[in-house]
Amino acid sequence: MLEVNGIENGIVIDHIGAGNGIKIFNLMFAATDHPVVLLMNVKSELFGTKDIIKVENVFDVDLNHLGLIDPKITVNVIKNGKLFEKVSATIPKTIKGGIKCQNPRCITHSDDYAIPEFTLVKANGKLEYECSYCEEITTYKI
Repeated sequence: MLEVNGIENGIVIDHIGAGNGIKIFNLMFAATDHPVVLLMNVKSELFGTKDIIKVENVFDVDLNHLGLIDPKITVNVIKNGKLFEKVSATIPKTIKGGIKCQNPRCITHSDDYAIPEFTLVKANGKLEYECSYCEEITTYKI
């Protein structure tokens, strides 16, 4: 059986849907200098299988981005080898940056100072956000 030791200080991103761990790793941790462990297809009583990411000496993570990928994710903050805090990701109601408007004529494509801002309009089945600049509906895709 594979054994992975706990971390002394850092975060553990848990309850990641199987297969989404690599997406999170590539988006958020591929270029980090900190040690990262990605566990895939770990047995879970709740989900059947899940992915887990452990990152040493990192305490800050974008919960909005995690919520877009998988709203069931939990982030455990570990300090001095003990659970310090546990937070849950949720689907963000608003997003600033991170995704692009699907309207090619939107000002966010031509003006570097116009940061795309979106408001959630639909969350069942697929995530749809309305652009605050042009009101175009953009479907979030990982």
